[in-house]
Amino acid sequence: MATNVRDEVRVNDRIEAREVRLVDQDGNMIGVVSTRDALRRAEEAGLDLVEVATNATPPVCKILDFGKYKYDAQKKANAARKKQKVIEVKEIKMRPAIDDNDYNIKMKKVRTFIEDGDKVKVTMRFRGREMAHQDIAMGILQRVREEMAELAKVEQMPKLEGRQMVMVMAPLK
Repeated sequence: MATNVRDEVRVNDRIEAREVRLVDQDGNMIGVVSTRDALRRAEEAGLDLVEVATNATPPVCKILDFGKYKYDAQKKANAARKKQKVIEVKEIKMRPAIDDNDYNIKMKKVRTFIEDGDKVKVTMRFRGREMAHQDIAMGILQRVREEMAELAKVEQMPKLEGRQMVMVMAPLK
């Protein structure tokens, strides 16, 4: 990870611009100075000259301890990685001839998944002659959608994929 930071950020002699907008170690704006002068000031302070805004004209450079800068950047990246939530897609499989009790159990599971922040893929599987009764399956999926309306939105409307009908729902929050 440390090598990536060094590749992305130009430090000391790697700064290619002739002039830079310099910020000193206390955060005070010095102004536009030559790169050579900025390097001299950084050396006098016993610190590094780090290019913090490469796209600016002229580039913004700051006098600071590069080791500490790398450490802080790594800490920020780790904190961001900790905070992000990986959304999983959970699948619930049903059949058109599902009984009320089985349906209620499946709906409890769907509700749990949605409340945990996961997406839910409701799959209606057809076997044999059940393919002729797609309207029943569509009615069940419609019922699922209506019951979950306050918690989830339909991300993918029910569509037929081979011998199964699929609907994807995602949490509202």
